[in-house]
Amino acid sequence: MKIDRHGQAKILTAEEIQLLFNEGATLNPPRDRALFAVMLYTACRVNEAVTLRIRDVYDRKGSVRPVVLFRKGNTKGKLATRTIPVLEDLRKHLTDYHPPSWGNYLFPGRHGKGHLTSDAASWILREACKRVDIEGVSTHSFRRTALTQLSNAGIPLRVIQEISGHRTLDELYKYLEVRPEQVRGAISALSMLSPVSSAEPTEPAPDYTVKSAFTDVSNTSEP
Repeated sequence: MKIDRHGQAKILTAEEIQLLFNEGATLNPPRDRALFAVMLYTACRVNEAVTLRIRDVYDRKGSVRPVVLFRKGNTKGKLATRTIPVLEDLRKHLTDYHPPSWGNYLFPGRHGKGHLTSDAASWILREACKRVDIEGVSTHSFRRTALTQLSNAGIPLRVIQEISGHRTLDELYKYLEVRPEQVRGAISALSMLSPVSSAEPTEPAPDYTVKSAFTDVSNTSEP
């Protein structure tokens, strides 16, 4: 867990996500929810989110596009442009948000200059976390939460890598959290290896007593 900006960002639970979106995002609710949703539902980095342009998300009619476009120049390492399908949850928040029409960026900076900075986005999230009393969260929490959820859902790592934009699988592994209960569940699967007892059930010993066919079963005698 991240404390005083040290350590790994916390993986968010469904309840914490609910709190952040419903009760934490109060500075500028539509913008803040759209910002959180972009980072959560595309698993992008904070810098990739704040540098999105309006036309990377909306078409000329103002409708949300079917995919979000992350330009190569704004990705870490500038490796490649990637597109992420828009989940219905994300579409809802983007539809409710109306970025200023006079700007180019989805999340404009102060006084409409440039785009919101990564530091400003981090501050917005920290303020939201204070309101709902959640510790250990950073903007990276949305990315880690999304990628871990995909992994837990059984999505192949190569597909997750395509979504995350990581150069190698080794880099991706660092984002994925393994919970204690998952380890316990994995170990319990080894119970199938327990040997079955090979002892045969004991049968009653055969009776080898020879009985005479001439035995007088009435056990009587003449006087």
